[in-house]
Amino acid sequence: MTTYTLKQASTLLQSKQTSAVELAQEYLAAIAAQNPAINGYITLDAEKTLAEARAADERIAQGRGGALTGVPVAYKDIFCQTGWRSACGSKMLDNFVAPYTATVVQNLLDAGMVTLGRTNMDEFAMGSTNESSFYGATKNPWHTEHVPGGSSGGSAAVVAARLAPAALGSDTGGSIRQPAAHCGITGIKPTYGIVSRFGMVAYASSFDQAGPMAQTAEDCAILLNAMAGFDERDSTSLEREKEDYTRDLNQPLKGLRVGLPKEYFTASNSPDVQAALENAKTLLQQQGAELVEVSLPQTELSIPAYYVLASAEASTNLSRYDGVRYGHRAAQFADLDEMYSRTRAEGFGSEVKRRIMIGTYVLSHGYYDAYYLKAQKLRRLVANDFQVAFAQCDLILAPAAPTAAPKLGELNQDPVQAYLSDIYTIAVNLAGLPALSLPAGFAANGLPIGVQLIGNYFAEAKILGAAHQMQLASDWHTKVPE
Repeated sequence: MTTYTLKQASTLLQSKQTSAVELAQEYLAAIAAQNPAINGYITLDAEKTLAEARAADERIAQGRGGALTGVPVAYKDIFCQTGWRSACGSKMLDNFVAPYTATVVQNLLDAGMVTLGRTNMDEFAMGSTNESSFYGATKNPWHTEHVPGGSSGGSAAVVAARLAPAALGSDTGGSIRQPAAHCGITGIKPTYGIVSRFGMVAYASSFDQAGPMAQTAEDCAILLNAMAGFDERDSTSLEREKEDYTRDLNQPLKGLRVGLPKEYFTASNSPDVQAALENAKTLLQQQGAELVEVSLPQTELSIPAYYVLASAEASTNLSRYDGVRYGHRAAQFADLDEMYSRTRAEGFGSEVKRRIMIGTYVLSHGYYDAYYLKAQKLRRLVANDFQVAFAQCDLILAPAAPTAAPKLGELNQDPVQAYLSDIYTIAVNLAGLPALSLPAGFAANGLPIGVQLIGNYFAEAKILGAAHQMQLASDWHTKVPE
């Protein structure tokens, strides 16, 4: 049963061909057998999981079950849930048990979903390979010598390995789409503000956005219906009417205009990525979509703009981890200043320290205008580029990453090269747009390759509909690692 999609699992539960308890037990057994090889889950609690499953079975028996009731889900370690450790992949929060629940998690609990556990992630969501976690690297289930991508690599890996039918991730600069591409699954980063950030540990507040990861676009649409909505506890939450994100799943693609940014279709992409893009273009054309060339001229500037702004926000957000109120505290110190410095030196890993230092520098007196303010202006230029492009097309097709998943350790000695691996995802976060990654082929070494569909603000249903039609006409998303 663990190979079923979320939709298939839902059908089985609603028709009472299986129970939520049986389904949860199947997944827990698979996790016990396979998780040690990939290190996708870092926190499990079978007692809590089965208690939620029994409650879901009661709801179904009483006729109160919905589409998601009894379906298991995994949560990236960045989401708080009462009674569960929420460590954010860091030693700093290794002993932190959440006293409250993130709104997006509560929405899924209210829908009757069953918590499987917490998935591994880059520390405080800072990374593109899932190797900066305090709990060790997650391995790509397609080939355990390779990374799954980051920072939602644990969520991508457990869905790909069929250790969860779906998982939640967060996307600050591509952290849902890039690991989804590297692991051969589907993941969508929604428009900034339509999914609550309350209870999601902050990295860069003007970028972070929660989103679903699953085998198919249809599964992601079903999840997004439950996840999205206004939350008065989140000052960045958008107050707008609820949508049905499944409404365009059966919409034909005839007449859809798909933009091809000339800056994204370059020789710097690996041949495997180029082949996947050609696969996607062929699929779209076969279903009647029109391909048009567009331009996103600020693409190269998105990397420096992002890392200045995100690091500045990280520097501010992570200042709260000081050893006073919660989390790790140094065992030995002479005074308050030394407690702060030792606590942070011991609690944070090297990548987090690097970004805090960069962020503090660009916000300091004398450098604010030269770096931070200029990066904000670049952010506006990037957003404007997309609006010019969307005047010519409905969606944009793009790579999710310039190569297939690199080997473990390959990018550790070169942070700049690691940052450049997000070249095709970061601009979307700068602009606050929605984008989805879906499988579109395989590399010569057998690793999955994904591509992106990018839409204008609030175009999630259109993106999901196009991806669903592409998946009806292909089978890359159905492949399972051996």
